[in-house]
Amino acid sequence: MEYVYAALILNETGEEINEDNVTGVLEAAGVDVEESRVKALVAALEDVDIEEAIETAAAAPAAGASAGGSADAEAADEADDDDDDDDEAEAADEADDDDEEEGDGGEGLGELFG
Repeated sequence: MEYVYAALILNETGEEINEDNVTGVLEAAGVDVEESRVKALVAALEDVDIEEAIETAAAAPAAGASAGGSADAEAADEADDDDDDDDEAEAADEADDDDEEEGDGGEGLGELFG
């Protein structure tokens, strides 16, 4: 991730994203730089408009959340429901066991929110 962050820093400051600049940022941050990863990053970002990519990434979660589900997603959810029921039952049993062992001492996040 630090390699991508280095590229973002260079983009934000208006510097060219090249091997020397990326390496300089990483070394300044105390990262052990792997030249092959730097070369791969610079090559991958060669034809990318970073500003456009950031705008697209920032808009994607909002658009995805309001888009609703598709028929394929609903079918996949129905198939997973059977497995989820078993998993939820096991998780509830484990939680009950944990509560019995610890007792109800008034501690935990549940007490913070009522």
